[in-house]
Amino acid sequence: MNDFTYSYPMKVYFGEGAAKKATEAELGKYGDTVMLAYGGGSIKKNGVYDEITTLLKDAGKEIVEFSGIMANPTYDKVQEGAALARERGVDFILAVGGGSVVDCCKVISAQAETDADIWELEYEQNGAPTDGIPMGAVVTASGTGAEMNNGAVITYNEKNWKGPFLGSSAAFVVLDPSYTLSVPPMQVLSGAFDTLSHAMETYLGTSDMDNVSDDVALAVMRNTVVNMRR
Repeated sequence: MNDFTYSYPMKVYFGEGAAKKATEAELGKYGDTVMLAYGGGSIKKNGVYDEITTLLKDAGKEIVEFSGIMANPTYDKVQEGAALARERGVDFILAVGGGSVVDCCKVISAQAETDADIWELEYEQNGAPTDGIPMGAVVTASGTGAEMNNGAVITYNEKNWKGPFLGSSAAFVVLDPSYTLSVPPMQVLSGAFDTLSHAMETYLGTSDMDNVSDDVALAVMRNTVVNMRR
């Protein structure tokens, strides 16, 4: 038997009304200025924006909006968000959206708390960020599970490069299935195939020995196939 110590830092609030439970329980731990980060504005059409802003105001928070985070978020967008966070003295970042919004905010969090350029830190100095603005994630589209780790995929247009960065982990995550009901069918299927492909990478990768990771990946793949048909 192999001994191990295991910790998964983010706290997950799952179910309808999870955002209210999470904000009431968690936001009091942080300062008054919250950056509300989101993408192209779909959360304003489906009512999630109004719900989240109301919860933030009820918690006595000053909202700093950061919108326009695109699919495949860019390095320029990361720097824009980090500059805004510094300028406004942001105490907490709340990412509301899918994996791209969450990924962008993870790196914004880390970049805002270091004077170093985070590309140079990670790819030229072989370092990693050690601090970040605390953040949370409200997920509106299923897919890669970006909310459950501190890794991000960012596109650096000036270098003609797209790849991984290390950023911050979310302190808490809101997974309310009702938020996904307005997602277009093709986007739902795209998210399902994204989940499926990530599980396949784990299952088909090394090692070839029997292990718990393979068992989990198989279960995820079976569950995804069944539910994407539904």
